[in-house]
Amino acid sequence: MPEQASPVVLRFEKVSLAFEDVRALDEVSLEIRRGETCILLGSAGSGKTVLLKTALGLLRPDRGRVEVFGQDITRMRESQLFDIRARIGILFQEGGLFDSLTIEENVAYPLVNQKLLRVPPEEVRKRVEQALEFVELEHTLEKYPSELSGGMRRRVGIARALVTDPPLLLYDSPTAGLDPITACTIITLIIKGRDVRRATTVMATHRYQDGTWLDEFRYNPKSGRLEPAGSDGQPGLSGTKFMVLRQGKLVFEGSRAELEACQDPYVAKFVKR
Repeated sequence: MPEQASPVVLRFEKVSLAFEDVRALDEVSLEIRRGETCILLGSAGSGKTVLLKTALGLLRPDRGRVEVFGQDITRMRESQLFDIRARIGILFQEGGLFDSLTIEENVAYPLVNQKLLRVPPEEVRKRVEQALEFVELEHTLEKYPSELSGGMRRRVGIARALVTDPPLLLYDSPTAGLDPITACTIITLIIKGRDVRRATTVMATHRYQDGTWLDEFRYNPKSGRLEPAGSDGQPGLSGTKFMVLRQGKLVFEGSRAELEACQDPYVAKFVKR
């Protein structure tokens, strides 16, 4: 008998969204299943951030349907969306930290404010410490975001995304503006978070090399290091799919091999040949 497909975690059905006369999403349809890694490529203004915000219910489509964990969130009230968002970890562009809160308070924010989680107050600090230790920033509890470097703030953002152990993780341009060494650290942490937590992971980026890392490598908790996703080190063995957005339209969906073989000039420009 054929193996049963994993449940769909995120589904868009002909989703369109416009800001005045600008079409941000244009009849986008996609499915992301449990355990998959999705790399969402596109140039600035292609609709990547809008798509992630729509998946969170922060933006509502003009047409179409959005399902998260099998529930139609398209017209959900804000109060109903709280429980959905409690199961999603999000790293916004630039980290999205609250400047007026300490690092401890920033990471604790979803634990304290998402009622579905019901985390006892005495356990919040422990969970925060564990999340910061995961990103190797356990010494920053009492600091403020302004006291940290850009890369460190991004790592705190990852800690906040992971602190609730969510089954779905969304990353919005996690390496934008970072130097290559720091960007490598961030991608390593994203892979670590994906594999340790076994979370469905969606990363929006314009950097093809970031996507190839998620495709090629997995995190080995025994060694504490990344290693090839397949026994022979070949890419495409980690359940990774690539999507490309252009002016709000989904113009490509497939494996890394299919992406690299695509002859469309816009799609091809994201591939490092």
